[in-house]
Amino acid sequence: MILLEPQHVARLRANSEARKAAQAHDLAEPDFVPVVKLFNPVGAATWLATELDDDGDTLFGLADLGFGCPELGSFSLLEIESVHLPYGLKIERDIGFEGLVPLSAWADAARLAGSIIDAQFLIHEIAARSSGPDIPPDQGG
Repeated sequence: MILLEPQHVARLRANSEARKAAQAHDLAEPDFVPVVKLFNPVGAATWLATELDDDGDTLFGLADLGFGCPELGSFSLLEIESVHLPYGLKIERDIGFEGLVPLSAWADAARLAGSIIDAQFLIHEIAARSSGPDIPPDQGG
């Protein structure tokens, strides 16, 4: 599976440029909604990415390696792509992922819940409350 499709790269790069522009003008940095979710299909590691640097490798977002302490920071797309898992599997992109809320809300929820995976349920509840009764929370996983 291709982890980042061209539309993902475009959104991640646009977010990176918007952050740089805000910094250059001494403005508050934007709190982007995550663009992609990458995950280990046989483990707990999960990454939410909001930005991609000029190098085409360095992503910024929320990383959770499954130890109960999700962290904001940078991570390497090339390193994630190079991970070889049991049964010939590799890290995958959640094709149904919707960020719904800014990264700071994801980070708060993940720290409270102990993981990005468990935070997803909290995020869907938050989004459902803020969107009103028209959008039911995701009943899947």
